[in-house]
Amino acid sequence: MNTEKIKVRVTQSGQTMEVVVLSKRATGITVVLGEGANCVKCDLTPTRNGLAYAGSVMGREIVYERSRDQVQADIDRLNPTMHKSRLR
Repeated sequence: MNTEKIKVRVTQSGQTMEVVVLSKRATGITVVLGEGANCVKCDLTPTRNGLAYAGSVMGREIVYERSRDQVQADIDRLNPTMHKSRLR
């Protein structure tokens, strides 16, 4: 199984870090920071303008700088069998 990793930016320091993705939907992304007993889960939700995803871990804000449309395109590209059902 391939574990997907994404790069997020810590807004306070400007550093970027790679985190492991647990679940990825256009409505939100769940990521894990750290490894082993020191890991922390974080839910990233779309910002109001839909141009990024933001969340808070241990009082620090992290941002994934991809739009909602870009994330949906990534999901469709990685798993083409999960297309939305069409109304008839």
